Amino acid sequence: MNIDLSELSQLAPIFRELFKGYHVSHRDAELYSQLSNQQDAYRALFRALGFELVCDSRGFYYFVPEQMGAQVNKTAQRLALFTFILVEHLADQGRDPLAVLDGGSLGRDELPPLLEKYRDLFLQAEVTTQEELEEKVMRRMTQLGFASEDNGIYRFLPPMHRFLDVCLSVQQDRDLAASLHSVLPLPTPVLVDEDSSEDDILLIEGEDDGDIPPLPGAVVALVQEEESEEQALVRAMAEERANQENDA
Repeated sequence: MNIDLSELSQLAPIFRELFKGYHVSHRDAELYSQLSNQQDAYRALFRALGFELVCDSRGFYYFVPEQMGAQVNKTAQRLALFTFILVEHLADQGRDPLAVLDGGSLGRDELPPLLEKYRDLFLQAEVTTQEELEEKVMRRMTQLGFASEDNGIYRFLPPMHRFLDVCLSVQQDRDLAASLHSVLPLPTPVLVDEDSSEDDILLIEGEDDGDIPPLPGAVVALVQEEESEEQALVRAMAEERANQENDA
């Protein structure tokens, strides 16, 4: 495929954002428009450079490594855990989780009761205060393009579907176990210890630690067999349910 670089006028900012682990969506109008209009050219160019550009039909773009293993770092697990908690919390309130997480919003004032209700799970994520919840979860979500924040209101963006997919897989596992009257533990999120201090979601090697540190170079694989990122997260969540059942 012949690529005319003159037509890729947003190449530098697009690569910079994707390389940091950011998810480009409709909110990033200029970047998103060019990616959509020149999708094949960008995919071919990035593939030649060793990066895989994922073009999700639900309206967002992101990088994954050329060789996907089971490497899921702590921030990815934290965000999956938070999404799982939020889905259950909203359902308990009689609110539609999908309506909130698919373009809806959450107020900053809703974080304290959420933290109190699920304190044990947040503790495993090394989140014990509202400040830590905002720093380790909400700020990461906004940095990586999963949400935006304005005057204490967090609005969720299309890339949240990556974590909603994980929650859906978990729910399917729970429903299957229930239908079979299985004695197997039902899945819930788990966080694994890491030797690395780097803890962001992006799954490519990049810059030194900064506002959005790179993954994975030094992250610990959750399992040895090859599986997708979503499958690895589901596996981690299932292990947490086992731990919860054993503790009980």
